Order: sequence, then structure tokens, then C-alpha cells
Amino acid sequence: MAGSAAHGPRDDSHDGPGGTSQDSPRNDVGVALDLDGLPSRHLDWPDCRNARDLGGLPTTDGRAIRHRALIRTDSPHRLTDQGVAAVHEYGVSRVVDLRRDAECERSPSPFHGTPLHCHVPVQNPADPDHEWLTLAEIYVAMLDLRPQLFATAVAAIADAPPGGVVVHCAGGKDRTGMVVAMALHLAGVETATIAADYALTEGRLAEENAATLAAVSDPRVREIMRGLQPTPPEVMLTTLGHLDSRYGGVANYLDRGGFGADRAQVLRDRLVG
Repeated sequence: MAGSAAHGPRDDSHDGPGGTSQDSPRNDVGVALDLDGLPSRHLDWPDCRNARDLGGLPTTDGRAIRHRALIRTDSPHRLTDQGVAAVHEYGVSRVVDLRRDAECERSPSPFHGTPLHCHVPVQNPADPDHEWLTLAEIYVAMLDLRPQLFATAVAAIADAPPGGVVVHCAGGKDRTGMVVAMALHLAGVETATIAADYALTEGRLAEENAATLAAVSDPRVREIMRGLQPTPPEVMLTTLGHLDSRYGGVANYLDRGGFGADRAQVLRDRLVG
């Protein structure tokens, strides 16, 4: 069993897409999306591709998200024994699995059947895939369709036993991105910072995404997939903007699903240090 020092945040600031010197996304709509100054938060959990600690993200009151409090990852089904040990050594108390039942059956989590595993899918089996929409439109459609499921997912973070909470879907990109964004927003992280963190996923999944596209023979399907793979910060800015304009903000949206102001305070106390 490897020591936890080998599996904490990686010092890969000069290693290309995974490092902080490369991971400073910006946009062209006048919003600063620079995460320079934060150490690399990517985690070396073999064989996850897209695991990072949200600790260190600043909040509007001058504090920051606690380290080891909230971690976002891709599906842990590829974790080696060493990777599973690293998750335990990191102090994780809950693994929130956002995938549909069929995905869980196809790629079982190594934590399934253990006290850590908390399965809270944010889609019903009959929900449409919306493949003809843009990525931001897909996010908006999913959120509008299932506020109760998304509220349950964010509540799973707030209500977890003491320790760190891992949130994942399949790639750690879309469903994870939305749930984590709402949790960070309630904790007081600025929208631009949330969008900048969301954008880091693209570099982490670049190699896997390229391999996925190469294996698709249908040109139409390949182009649809190509358009849905990037994670530009504008997608998250649009998504959170929709929650503001339609519902009056993240808190009001989640309240429609039964989240509640008391639980929002519990979440803030848990995540902010």
C-alpha cells in the first residue's frame, strides 16, 4: 500500500496540460478566469484520469475551500488496488456516484457495497440524451428536468460523514461539473472561478477523448461527439447564468428540489475553511 504522500496533489506545474502553468483558462467576454497562484490540485490516483481536489479555490469572503473536503473525479472503476488505497488514505468518507444504473452495472465502482458508496443518479433511465443540442443546452435541459435529483446529489455532499467527499460520473465532466459547480457556488466561490476550474477537465481527458473519436466510424456521430468533448468556461458561465435568470440563483433552484437553507449552511461549514 503506497503512502499518501505519493498520491496527494501532483506538483506538475511544468508537465503540460495537467499543470497550473498550463491550466489558466480565460475567455473573451470580459471575465477573468485565471487560476494562477494556486498549486496543482490534480491527484495521482491510479488509474483515474481526471481527479482533482477543489481545495484552495477562494471564496468571496476571503476564505477558501478546504483541502481534502471536496474532490471531483472520473469513474473510479479503473482504479488499481493502489488507487483504491490512495482514496482511503486521502480521508474520503463518501463517494457520490452520479451515474445511471446501467453505467454502474457496466463499469462497477470498487466502492460499491461499502459504506463509502452513495449512488445518486441525476438522470432517470428514460431521460433523453439531447445529442442534437450544444453542451450548454444539454446542461440546462438536464437541470430543468430534474431539480430534485440534482438537489439530492448536492445534499449527499452536505450530509456525508466527516471526511472528504468524492463526486464522480463517467468522465468527471458533465454531471460532475454541474453538481460540483452548484456546491462551490453555495460555498461562496465566484462564478468565474468555478468556470475556470471546470475548464481544467478538457486537458485531463484529451488523450482519452482522442482515442474515443478514433474508434468511431460514423462521421456524423464522430462530429457530434467532437463538439461535446471540450469544456470551455463559457459553458459553465452559461449554465450558472441560466440558474440565475430562471430560478433566481443556485440556492433557489436547489430549494425546488427540497435542499433547504439549513442544509446550504451545513454545506458551507463543511467546505469552507
